[in-house]
Amino acid sequence: MFAVIETGGKQYKVAPGDKVKVEKLDQEAGSNFSFDKVLVTGEGESVKIGLPYLSGAKVQAKVLREGRARKKIVFKYHSKARYRKKKGHRQHFTEVEIIKISG
Repeated sequence: MFAVIETGGKQYKVAPGDKVKVEKLDQEAGSNFSFDKVLVTGEGESVKIGLPYLSGAKVQAKVLREGRARKKIVFKYHSKARYRKKKGHRQHFTEVEIIKISG
């Protein structure tokens, strides 16, 4: 069984047992919660597609940890103008484990 969920402006294809890094959520480590914005669910040949979301479908998940991703370098450069700016960015994330897909 699989599902496509939407969180943090992005879509993720998940299945029970998957560990996924999503945009930071306001949940504590070790707590359980559910994703309500489910776009698609499927098992074998049967697939349900929402318009845009499936009503009554939920994906149960457990928060494993919160962290920050590896540093991405943002470098701005203008040729012939002696303009150079270097900046780093580390995005916050929440790692979740998918427990159950219902609906």
